[in-house]
Amino acid sequence: MTTPDPSREPEPTKPAGTATTQYKDRVYRSPAGVVGGVLLLAIVAWLGIDAVVVGEGRTPWLALATMLFLVPLVFAYTLRPALHVNDDRLRVRNPLRLIVLPWGRVASLRSGFSNEVVDDSGTKYQLWALPVSVRARSKAARQEARAARAAAGAGQSGAGAGRGRGGAGVPGGAVGAADLGAGAALAAGGPRRAETDRAMDELRELHERRQGEPGAQGEVTVRWAYEIIAPAAVGAVLLGVLWGLG
Repeated sequence: MTTPDPSREPEPTKPAGTATTQYKDRVYRSPAGVVGGVLLLAIVAWLGIDAVVVGEGRTPWLALATMLFLVPLVFAYTLRPALHVNDDRLRVRNPLRLIVLPWGRVASLRSGFSNEVVDDSGTKYQLWALPVSVRARSKAARQEARAARAAAGAGQSGAGAGRGRGGAGVPGGAVGAADLGAGAALAAGGPRRAETDRAMDELRELHERRQGEPGAQGEVTVRWAYEIIAPAAVGAVLLGVLWGLG
């Protein structure tokens, strides 16, 4: 599941000759990932600090190296992923990379076992902030089936009530129409969709509207998250050295 939240993000790149301004982005995140990340970081901090305080010998150093290795990775794969969207571009913040794709360079948005954006060169980028939930899709399909059955049942009961009451002086056509309207109201919300699937539908609509606009052109940029990679690599090296010395 994801939650779109409004926020303001600076535009990383702008076409030449255009003044740099701030654009109002819509931000998609995974609430489950955020909650899980906070809990994991709390557990790592609790165990690590306890080992540093009460541990003896190499234990405090092993605890520090383990925290240095784990904390950046837990943060990267749970709290960091986000998708910033505005009228000009997608800003995809994945665990170890930051990708900026102007709408004019986006070829398609795909949904399968994962949600992906494909640029015009054929390169795929996974949208970690919009994880696919098979459970959510199944739940949405069951809700859609129940709504369809309820609408069909309302139509049939309305027609039967109209025929049954017609002889009692009640216009059967009016009763049937009322019940049919109630059944149609159950399905008025349209097909049920999982939350991430609805988010992908919104992105596709925005892509169709904006891909040809002058402000939505530019180059695809990819930057590695060295602020995550560097401390995790240092922690891994320290762990290897400490285990080797032991």
